[in-house]
Amino acid sequence: MRVVLDSNILFSALISPHSPPHLIFEAWREGRFELITCQQQLDEIRRASRSPKLQRILQGHRVGTLLNQLQQGPLIDRLPAGIQVNDPDDAFLLSLSAAAEADVLVTGDRRAGLLQMGHYGRTRIVAPIFFCREILRILT
Repeated sequence: MRVVLDSNILFSALISPHSPPHLIFEAWREGRFELITCQQQLDEIRRASRSPKLQRILQGHRVGTLLNQLQQGPLIDRLPAGIQVNDPDDAFLLSLSAAAEADVLVTGDRRAGLLQMGHYGRTRIVAPIFFCREILRILT
């Protein structure tokens, strides 16, 4: 199963142990699915992790470890352009999902309207709790 995780899911995984995002992160590390990323997402993680808000709650070495782990997996280098969503910063997630032929995009961000879409092409768009319960079957 090919999965794209919104950067907010990855940050939440580092911040909140035992949360659905953390369980998703652990499932990926256990090899339960293939996590797909792109350079744009790696850049977003680097940039956002330097914000004062996140620097107060995230340990820099954990972000560095995350980035190193992400770079070990599939990295899509060409994303389709021209995709529009409410939050332009999240358009790359749909582009990445399309380019990777991802089965699932996991996001907690309702502001961009991604969750409300439900699907983008072949990619199902779901919240982290749904991904844990219905797809990974790790929460009841």
